[in-house]
Amino acid sequence: MDVKIEPSWKALLAEEFEKPYFKELTAFVRGEYMNKPVFPSPQLMFNAFDLCPFDQVKVVMLGQDPYHGPGQAHGLCFSVNKEVPTPPSLKNVYKEIQSDLGLTPPTHGNLEHWATQGVFLLNATLTVLAHRAGSHQGKGWEIFTDEVIRLISEKNEHVVFMLWGAYAQKKAWMIDESKHLILKAPHPSPLSSHRGFFGCKHFSQANDYLKSHGKKEIEWV
Repeated sequence: MDVKIEPSWKALLAEEFEKPYFKELTAFVRGEYMNKPVFPSPQLMFNAFDLCPFDQVKVVMLGQDPYHGPGQAHGLCFSVNKEVPTPPSLKNVYKEIQSDLGLTPPTHGNLEHWATQGVFLLNATLTVLAHRAGSHQGKGWEIFTDEVIRLISEKNEHVVFMLWGAYAQKKAWMIDESKHLILKAPHPSPLSSHRGFFGCKHFSQANDYLKSHGKKEIEWV
């Protein structure tokens, strides 16, 4: 199956693309795009992969599924297009960056500048129906993205996994803690951020870890 995705990921995931579940998933998603409003746009479905080649992954952040409002989702978890108001969870992420690192956050919610530095902004489900959160869960995307996480753990070294909230933390069993750093905190959503997300200092911890293993630190702002 010819999936339009960044070359290093295409080579790594070639076997996955030929599995029956992925072919069924592709047919389902194609049908949804043809008949219903689906986000993000098809060309941005694999944007997280396209902006962050496999061998450049330094940090993994995991979201659940894309934003389901018009103009928001562009293939990167937590991120929105520049002209869209910054979502509440990302505002809280910015607050923690300011508290942790003393940096003034940007006035927009576009995180492409993270992705191009090696922050892999992966949603567990890569598509969603307009105004229907979770509408494409259980269709096969989670099988695919679990394999992506497993392959990063297996074939890469010294990657920081930021697992925020119970959903993301359930993925920890796939990650080899002997060669990667797993950072856990409550989700930055307004409902849970005060339970331990604020003050987690994940951004300084990530940079300290990367630096200690000879990798360039992430410029979070």
